[in-house]
Amino acid sequence: MSTRKRLLRWASGIMITLGAGHLSLLAVFAWADIVAWVDQGMWAAVPLALADGAADPAGESLQNQVTFWAGPGSFAVPLILLGCLVWHLAGRGVAVPAGVGWGLVVWCFIGGVLLVPSPYFAGAVAGALVVLAARQDDRSRADGDRENALT
Repeated sequence: MSTRKRLLRWASGIMITLGAGHLSLLAVFAWADIVAWVDQGMWAAVPLALADGAADPAGESLQNQVTFWAGPGSFAVPLILLGCLVWHLAGRGVAVPAGVGWGLVVWCFIGGVLLVPSPYFAGAVAGALVVLAARQDDRSRADGDRENALT
């Protein structure tokens, strides 16, 4: 297995673990709210109208919104999808652009600083691995170009 593929597989594993772990913890801690969505329908997760026409939403409505934005509406689902995409691309030998890694590093670093302590910094590590894999690809291409120029 090439170094680039190994780096991308590690990065994708970190991303998938972070996203799945986030959703799993939400399921453990907010199981009652999630079950209520099944009973009341998915639209109960984030109601479009205020409860009883009041200016302040009801406590239950706020709890539903917090559970939604902490779970399916959070970074977890896109992070899992990005991790699966990086895993797939690594398996095919396709380079992931360094910009994707840099974006992940910046986003996770800022999130980690704002929400300390949190596992956001592990996401920054995944982004750094994507950047390193992209640089590995650039180096191998440059070495190949030099060999072709010499022959």
